Amino acid sequence: MHKTVALLALFMAAAPVAAQAGTTIDSTLIPDGTYTVKVEKVIDNKHIQVTMDNGAETTLAGGRDSVDFTKVKAGDNVKLSLIKGAVMVYLDLSAH
Repeated sequence: MHKTVALLALFMAAAPVAAQAGTTIDSTLIPDGTYTVKVEKVIDNKHIQVTMDNGAETTLAGGRDSVDFTKVKAGDNVKLSLIKGAVMVYLDLSAH
């Protein structure tokens, strides 16, 4: 419990700095939850580079065999659920 609170506090403290600097953050430091992100680049079918709502950039990996990023493209808005920095499910919010 204390580790989760400490990680959340670290993320909250680092978020404004990351947003200003446009730095890349380690996806494992992002608390588990649901986020809406903008796809910057599809690296391969299991990895995407995204910008979070706060401006921080990160690379996310698919956390399950069923997570396949071949149908998303740069510029798409995606709603996803992260667990330990990995995408468990996602929904492409962009109209193709």
